[in-house]
Amino acid sequence: EEYSLNHITTQVTCLVLFAITGSIWSDFKPQLEKLNRSKFTLVAWDPPGYGKSRPPDREFSLNFLHHDADIAAKLMQSLGLNMFSLLGWSDGGITAMILAAKHPQNVDRMLIWGANAYIVKEELKIYESIRDVSKWSERMRAPLVALYGEEYFQNTWSRWVDTFVSLYRERQGDICKDCLPLIQCRTLIAHGMKDPMIAPEHLNYLLKHIKASRYYVFPEGKHNIHLKYVDDFNKLIEVFMFDNSEYKPNTANIHEEYSVV
Repeated sequence: EEYSLNHITTQVTCLVLFAITGSIWSDFKPQLEKLNRSKFTLVAWDPPGYGKSRPPDREFSLNFLHHDADIAAKLMQSLGLNMFSLLGWSDGGITAMILAAKHPQNVDRMLIWGANAYIVKEELKIYESIRDVSKWSERMRAPLVALYGEEYFQNTWSRWVDTFVSLYRERQGDICKDCLPLIQCRTLIAHGMKDPMIAPEHLNYLLKHIKASRYYVFPEGKHNIHLKYVDDFNKLIEVFMFDNSEYKPNTANIHEEYSVV
């Protein structure tokens, strides 16, 4: 495996992890283009089978997000980046949590959104309702068809749905519950209150089980809050990544909302 990185040394290095069937540019273009390059080094990767990391085709096992976390950790090690922070959306947020749990000595802090550590029954209906990508809006579908082609996009998406259904049936929905208590870095969980992709209960579960976690809510936000509210979200990233105030461990029933001044 060979990796290369062209960068300048900055104050904060972030590994950027995106959602299912996305790519660096389809999912994080406003962050890559607008975050202050004198402050941030952004390492944005396409996991195997996504974006420019093809071949191979995407592989799905019940541990596929754990495998992504292992490869991402090796990538950062190969680049000589031994301390970094994580920006993770959706599946990328799950991968970020796993990576932070497995490599606590390497992860300084983590900002995740649209992520969950387990699957509930009602979410299976959501996944099935979007299985057929031909029924998506053209605005959502067209960029991914252009990137992958109709057949690969549909097959990959459908296999992702199958995998999450299998996780629910074979592992009682558990994706990475055991990882959460192992996360040591300060963590911010951003949440769109109208996110149609994940059940509302996930926010409280993550806050309860990730020790040094806080939350920040977008009241009208859905799943893609970083794309809908670009300026506000980028400000949130910058404030959080440079915030050196004390982060006390959560108690079981008290969760603190994060403040952006």
